[in-house]
Order: sequence, then structure tokens, then C-alpha cells
Amino acid sequence: MTARGLHCGQGLRNSPRSPAEPLRPRCLAQDKRLAGCALLGKSLGLGGGGSRQPPAAPPAPAATLRLASGVPAAVSCHPSLASAHTRFLPCKLRGPDRCGQALLQIGMNMMALPGGHHLDSIPVQGQRLHFMQVDSVQRWMEDLKLMTECECMCVLQAKPISLEEDTQGDLILAGGSGPGDPLQLLLKRGWVISTELRRIGQKLAQDRWARVHSMSVRLTCHARSMVSEYSTISRTSSQEMGQAEKLLMDKCSELSAVTERCLQVENEHVLKSMKACVSETLSMLGQHFGQLLELALTREVQALVRKIDTSDNIYIMESTTGNLFSLTQEGAPLCRIIAKEGGVVALFKVCRQDSFRCMYPQALRTLASICCVEEGVHQLEKVDGILCLADILTDDSHSEATRAEAAAVVAQVTSPHLSFTQHLTSFLENMEEIVTALIKLCQEASSGEVFLLASAALANITFFDKMACEMLLQLNAIRVLLEACSDKQRVDTPYTRDQIVTILANMSVLEQCASDIIQENGVQLIMGMLSEKPRSGTAAEVAACERVQQKAAVTLARLCRDPDVAQEAVRLSCMSRLIELCRSPSERNSSDAVLVACLAALRRLAGVCPEGLQDSDFQQLVQPRLVDSFLLCSNMEESFV
Repeated sequence: MTARGLHCGQGLRNSPRSPAEPLRPRCLAQDKRLAGCALLGKSLGLGGGGSRQPPAAPPAPAATLRLASGVPAAVSCHPSLASAHTRFLPCKLRGPDRCGQALLQIGMNMMALPGGHHLDSIPVQGQRLHFMQVDSVQRWMEDLKLMTECECMCVLQAKPISLEEDTQGDLILAGGSGPGDPLQLLLKRGWVISTELRRIGQKLAQDRWARVHSMSVRLTCHARSMVSEYSTISRTSSQEMGQAEKLLMDKCSELSAVTERCLQVENEHVLKSMKACVSETLSMLGQHFGQLLELALTREVQALVRKIDTSDNIYIMESTTGNLFSLTQEGAPLCRIIAKEGGVVALFKVCRQDSFRCMYPQALRTLASICCVEEGVHQLEKVDGILCLADILTDDSHSEATRAEAAAVVAQVTSPHLSFTQHLTSFLENMEEIVTALIKLCQEASSGEVFLLASAALANITFFDKMACEMLLQLNAIRVLLEACSDKQRVDTPYTRDQIVTILANMSVLEQCASDIIQENGVQLIMGMLSEKPRSGTAAEVAACERVQQKAAVTLARLCRDPDVAQEAVRLSCMSRLIELCRSPSERNSSDAVLVACLAALRRLAGVCPEGLQDSDFQQLVQPRLVDSFLLCSNMEESFV
């Protein structure tokens, strides 16, 4: 076995000598090296002390070292960062791995000692001469870095090196930039520097000047690394970029200098005035960093959009569109950049070419993400995007996946939460065709996801314009939706039922809707929605169940204007369920919105059938003002000690 054959995860525990081979005498220095090496190996979790027996299992590969990162699983701000508690890192990259290399060097030094039993296993004469020809002082200085004291090793095993709560986070932030992808480099370095800026602000507020200065120095290193690495990868630069880089680095140097001066000041009044200066410098640095990052990202987005515009290669188009979609998941600022640089125009150009039909779902999915910002919706309006979506939805030759993604774009641009989508004149012109196609897609959906996207688009359209409810009534939408509720393949989550009950609630304002509800046994379905319970207990699912209960109660209150619906609700014991929801906070997950809706529905039913209530329920839930009943029911869960 040669010196290069030693594994850093193996240490000196896994000796190549067979168990039967007799032990050779060792000098005292060799025993000390072995003892120190064993302690070092144990501290790194690489093996026990001086065991001479071969291991029961094969040694770990030389390329990796398993280290406990100590990072909580919640650190997931960026996809490029792993959230696991253990990660595998290259041996030559991180601080603890240098200890592994030290272990390797100690083993090689032992081979060079006289009497060492590995000396004769080194086949290359040059290696043996290397150990002999090195200057003795240089050799001693190299060995000095690897020497350990037993007491020091025990302290390191028992106590942390630093008491700072974010020390372990520093190791994560000091990671490399990964593969040579400029977008990933910008996103990762951007996240790192943004995190550092936030931390410096926190330490500054606590007047922890030593940490402020050390973190400022580290911030400067991160900024310099980002500028250098991006310049190397992109290989092109502009005057504007160069000026932004200079401004950023100047502010970084200024921040490091002023925080260093603060360390030497003891007068509290002077420190207070300097703190304002540091805060202003930090704010300006953040602005310069944001400007530089926006310039760099804009240039990369322009390159992606240019590829989509000019390329005829389906594989390049697929890869580029995928990169663009990944950028949209980074937040609204990037979506604005993509919209401003012509991303919406380029993607609709793809959706209008038959040769790229296989690219339609991915392009539409990206468009739906971009249209969460106002700039995206404006660009969609300029290129007649609504007309293109209507053509896709009404063309049965397109795949179900394509039509489902088109429905997702419609759901996005008609979202009631976005105020800037309420003036799409082109949508009103094509609304009838779109609504008809969406109803058909709900009826023919082969999966719950397709039904969810189509029903979400319909639910948003009912908020968008009142004419949509009349169109849905004429298209027998109530029958289609209620039939789907009994199909577990299409309606299997509270999120889907949320869309259905939203449509029913908005349609229930029409007088003709009540007869269709009774005819399709819809009151019983609404009664079941009042008992919606989450399966997994996640916050999103619990919130969805609350919305289902609230909208079911609202629908019931509106429909009970019709005496026939009210009688059917009383027959199905809806009043007892509403009373239970009012009096038991756990049944409604302590939701005030559900409580108000249930009180309103109960009062509407009590006006039609007062004999269905007990005196106590009538006196507490119906007779008082709605506000008094609400306060009474909402205080039932409070306990005063």
C-alpha cells in the first residue's frame, strides 16, 4: 500500500498489516505520533484509539467525509442549500476536512521514519527522496501545525469553540458557489449576502461591535467572491456593471473600516453617533448590492429570453424554459424582471407554434408564475394572451395537460386577490368560450389536479364578473360540480372542495339556483361540507377546511331564502350542526369567520323554522344582536383563573 493509498476516513486504524504479522519495535516519537493521531481521529469520528485489528466493515471512501452540520432543518431559504442534518462534503473543502488531510500527512510522515514498517511499501524513489531533501526547519514548521495536545483535544470534544449562536451558520454561508452556472451563482451568493446584511443589522441593534466588525469583513469577502466568480463565468462586462461593482466594494471597505474604528471607541456618546453612521453605510451597501444583483440577473434573463426567441432546437427550448420557470419560483422581483425583458412575449410566441406543441405545458406553467405580478398581466394583455388561452382551451386536439395549464393561467389572471386583473377587457370578450371549455374540462378531468385547476379558474371567474354565474347556470354547472363531488378520483382534497363551494356560494345569489340545488341533492352535500375535517393536520389543509366550512354556511344562508331549501335543511338536521359549530370552538378550529357565517345561517333557518331551536339556543344565538352572540360564542374557549 502506498502513501497515496491511505484514506482520510480510515486514519491509522486500518493498518494494511495482517493480524498475524508480528509487531515491530517503534521509537518513542512514533508512539507519540500514533497517540496524537488516534485522539485526532476519535475527535473527528474517524475511528478508535490505537486498535491494531482490521475493521469489520470496509473503510469509508476517500472522496468523502461525513460531518454533522448542526444546521436546523428549517434552513431552506434557497434550493441550493440542503436542509438535512448531515451532509457529505469533499475532503478538501471544509475546515474539519483539513484535519482529515492532517491525518493523511501524519501517516505519510510515519512511513518516512526509520524503522517504520510502511517504508518499504513506497515504490517510487522520488517520494523517499522528498522526505529527506526538505529543509529541517520547514519540516518542523509543517509538523508543528499537526501537533496536538491531549488536554486541548479533550476540551475541543467537550465544549464549542465559540459561544455565538450563529457560528455554525457561518460554515454554511462560507460554502463554494457550486457549478459554473451564472444564475445559480447569483442566486446563491445573493442569498448569502442578504443573510449577512440582515445579521449585521441584528448585531448592530444589540451593540455587539466585535461581531459587527467580523461579520462586515466576512461580508466583504462574500461580495468580492461574487464579483470575481461572476466575472469569470460570464466573461463579459459592461460599464454599468463595472460601476455597480466598484460602488459595492467601496461601501464594503467603508463598512469594514468604520466598524473597526468603533472597536477602539469606549465613549458611549461617540459610539451612539457612530452607530448612526454604520447604519447608514449598511443601508447604502444594501442598495448598491440590490442594484448590482438586479443588473446581473437582468442580463442573464435577457440571454434566456433571447434563446427562446431565436432557437429552433426543441431540447434547447425545453432547457431554457425550465431555467426561466425556476427563476419565477424565486419570488416576485424576478418575475418582474422576466416580464420587463420580454419573457411573456417569448413564451406566448412558443404557444402559437405548432412545432413546439410538446412545450406548451411547460411554457404555460411558466406564464402562470410570471402573471402573479402586474407587469406580467400587462404584457399578457398586450400580446392578446387571453385569446391564445381561449384557443388552447377550446381546441380538443390539445392534450389534457396543456388545457389544464392554460386553465392555471386563467385562474392566475382572474385571481380576486390581484386588483390589477379586474380590467382585462379582452377577457370579457372571450369569457363565454373560456367558461364553456372549463366546464367541459371539469367534466372530463382524469385526475384531481386537472379538476382542481379548472375549478379554480371557474371560481375566480365568478368573482371577476356576475355574468359568469348566469353562464354557469345555463351550462348546468351545478350538476357537473355536484356529480364530481362523489368521484374520489377528481375531488379528493379540501382544496378542491373549497373551489366547488366557492362557485356554489357565488351562484347562490341567483334565485334560479335554489331549484337546481334541490334537484341535484345539493343541500346534503353542503351539509357534509359543514363537517369538513383535515386529514394531515398541516396549516394549509386546516385553513382550507375552515374556508370550506365558512363558504358552506354562507351558501346555506343565501339558499335558505327559498322555503323549500330551508325545509330540506331542517330535515337534514343542519340546525343542530350549525349550533354545534357555534358552541364548540374545536369543531370550527376556533375560526371567527366560520362562527359568523354559522350564526348568519342559523338565524336565517330560525326565521323559517323556529320550532327547531331550544329556548337556550334561541336566547343566546338568535335573539341577541349578531355581535353579542358572536362575543358570547367566541368567549366560550377562554378560561379566567
